[in-house]
Amino acid sequence: MCGIFGYIGRRPEAVKLVVDGLKLLDYRGYDSAGYVALSEGKFISVKKVGKVAELEASLSDLLTPSNIAIAHTRWATHGKPTEINAHPHFDDQSSLTVVHNGIIENHDAIREMLQKKGIIFSSETDSEVIPQLIGYYYKGDLLKAVQKAVGKLKGAFAIVLMHKNHPDELICVARECPLAIGIGKEEMFIASDAHAFLTHTKKVIYLHSSEIAVIKRETIEAFDGNAVPITKESEDLDIDVEKISKGHFPHYMLKEIYEQPQSVSNALLSRYSDEYGTAILDELGMTDEELYKIQRIIILGCGTSFHAGLLGGYMLEERARIPVQVEISSEFRYKNPIIQENTLAIAISQSGETADTIAAMRELREKGAKIIGICNVQGSTLAREANASLFLRAGPEIGVASTKAFTSQLILLALITLRFARMRTMSQKEGKDFINALTCLPTQIRSILDHADLIEKIANKYASYENFFFLGRRFMYPTAMEGALKLKEIAYVNANAYPAGEMKHGPIALVDDKCIIVAFCSDSVTYPKILNDLMELKARNGKIIAIAPEGSRELFSIADDIIIIPRTIDELTPLLAALPAQHFAYCVAKKRGTEIDKPRNLAKSVTVG
Repeated sequence: MCGIFGYIGRRPEAVKLVVDGLKLLDYRGYDSAGYVALSEGKFISVKKVGKVAELEASLSDLLTPSNIAIAHTRWATHGKPTEINAHPHFDDQSSLTVVHNGIIENHDAIREMLQKKGIIFSSETDSEVIPQLIGYYYKGDLLKAVQKAVGKLKGAFAIVLMHKNHPDELICVARECPLAIGIGKEEMFIASDAHAFLTHTKKVIYLHSSEIAVIKRETIEAFDGNAVPITKESEDLDIDVEKISKGHFPHYMLKEIYEQPQSVSNALLSRYSDEYGTAILDELGMTDEELYKIQRIIILGCGTSFHAGLLGGYMLEERARIPVQVEISSEFRYKNPIIQENTLAIAISQSGETADTIAAMRELREKGAKIIGICNVQGSTLAREANASLFLRAGPEIGVASTKAFTSQLILLALITLRFARMRTMSQKEGKDFINALTCLPTQIRSILDHADLIEKIANKYASYENFFFLGRRFMYPTAMEGALKLKEIAYVNANAYPAGEMKHGPIALVDDKCIIVAFCSDSVTYPKILNDLMELKARNGKIIAIAPEGSRELFSIADDIIIIPRTIDELTPLLAALPAQHFAYCVAKKRGTEIDKPRNLAKSVTVG
C-alpha cells in the first residue's frame, strides 16, 4: 500500500519532481518517506519518519542537480516506522537502490541465505532483501540480475531500482501490484498511481503479471515474466488535472462528499432506457440469454465495498429474485467455495487493486465463474482480469475514507439489479418507476448537502463522546455498518453497527447516557419496528440521533436530534442515508482535530493481503 514515484529525463530537478509526485501519493501510506537521486556517480538519499511533508521540509533550496531519482512513501508492514526501515533500501555495497510496494512472502528464507554469504542487513523490512538479492546476482548485467532475483521472490510487489553503474536507466517490475509509466518528451515518470504524474503527461503504460521494464529517458524495453521481449501499447489518461486538487475545500473528503451529485450522475449516464424501463449495460458483454441463465451471484468486497455489496445483495434478491452470496474477500479467498454452473461473481474495489478481492476473484475464475468488476480505475488489475468491468466514473478519490465511490457503487449495483429484474420479475412500469427514482438522486443529494450546517451542529454536540451504536434494519443495516466505519476511520471513536433487533440480545447492556445511538430509520418495511427498538434504548438513557425520511413525525418524541432526508424507494434509501453519515463523521473528526484525509494506520489502496 506504499507509494512509489520515479523520474528520469533531462531536467536537473529530479529530486523536487519525485517529492512533488509523492505528495500526490501520500494517501497510500504516510508512516515514513524518502528519496534517492544519482548525481555525479553518487547516491544522495534522505529519509524521514512521518508524512511526505516532513521529507519536503528537509529539502534544501540548493538541491543537488540530478536527472534521475526515485522516491517512496511507506505504509509499514514489516518493521516499525523508523528512518532505518524507510525506503529507499540499498545493497550492502551501496551500489544499487530500490523502492518497493507490496510484500515479499519468502523474505526470511532469502535473508538467511544471503546472511550466510556474508551479506549484512541494516533494516527489519522484507523490502531490503530485494536490493541485496539483486546485488548478489549482479555481475555487470543489471537486467539479468533483476530477472534472476525476481524469479526467486514470492508475493505481490512493484519495484523501481537504479544502479550507480547504469546512470541512464531505471528498472521497474510489477507483479500483482500497480505500477504505471508516464511517457513525456525525453523524460519518463513512474508511479503507483498514474494520476501522480498527470501534470506532466497523460500518456501511460501499465506493468503487470511479473513484467519488467528498462526505462531510459526516450525508450522503454519491456519483458514478460519469462524474460521474453514484449511490446507495450500506451494509452491516454482521461482525467482532468483539476480533479486531483482540493480546490477551495479544506480536505479531499469534504470535496468528495460534495462531488456526489455529479459522480452519481456520471454513474447513471447512458446506462438506462426510459422507454423500456431497463438498464443498458453494454460493458458487461453478455447477451440477454447469458444473463437469463445466471442462477446465483457471489459478490466480493472489503470495507466500504463489502457494505455496498451487502446492499447489492439485498437489492438483487428483493427485486430480481436471484440467490446472492455476499462475502468479505479477505475471508472468502481462504475458503474452498462450491461454484455451481451459471454462477456470476461481482468483484467490487474502488482502486481495482485490493489484494484480497483480486485473490478471491482469481479463485472464483479458476472454478469457472464469470467475473464482473466494479471499480473506478481503468487499467487496474481488477479491470484487466475480470471478464467485464463497470467503471464508477467518479473521478479520483483521494480521501482514505471512501465517500463518492460508495454511492457510485450503489448506483451500478442498482442498475445491475434493474437489468436482471426486468428479465425476470419486474414490469416495464415498475422499471420506469425505478429509473425515475434513480434519476431523482442527484437533486436529492444536493438537498441534503444544503442542510450541512445542521449536520455539523449535531456532530459538534456529540463529538466528545467515545461510544456510538449505529443501528438499522433491512436495507438500513449495511448502511449503518458504513456509517460506523466512517466514524471509526477518521474520528477514532468506538462505533459499532448492529441490526437494531439484535440490541436486546446483548449489546443493550452497554447503553447508558454516555452512549450515542445513530439510528437509520428510512426503511419503510421495518420503520415501525425500529421505532420500538429506539423506545427501548431511550428508556435506558441512550442519546438518539435519527436519520429519517420526510414525514417521520413519530421520531420527534423519541430522538434527541433528527436529520431529515428525502424519501425514495427502499432500495435507494441507503445512498441518501449515507450522505449525512459521511458528513457527520467528517464534522466529528474535524472537531476532534484528527487527520481527516490521512487517518492513522490506514492507507487508501490495500494492495497487500
